[in-house]
Amino acid sequence: MLNYGYVAFFLFFGVVFVAGGLAASFFIRPRNPSAVKSSIYECGVEPVGGAWMQFHVGTYMIALIFVVFEVETAFLFPWATVFRALGRPMLALTEMGIFLGILALGLAYAWRKGALEWL
Repeated sequence: MLNYGYVAFFLFFGVVFVAGGLAASFFIRPRNPSAVKSSIYECGVEPVGGAWMQFHVGTYMIALIFVVFEVETAFLFPWATVFRALGRPMLALTEMGIFLGILALGLAYAWRKGALEWL
């Protein structure tokens, strides 16, 4: 039961910390809106054209493939640092080989379908 007390303690103070920061920013911020501050800008440059424009689906495919390989990196580095400390290193090596193989199959599929071609 003591472990749940720790969780409740940190959850309570986490919520209080976030709520306190939001409340402080609400009361401290300056309140002098103007037409210039309310105008839309993109990196300090006035926008040109409409906001609704279509992007090629390849843009999203590249982004998704990038995210997949970033997740692979996020799993691979911690695994590599504790590899020698694992009880069964051959089992861990096999599991990581299967993981990388599945990702390689996904990359080969995306490559074959032309998802990596930039138009």
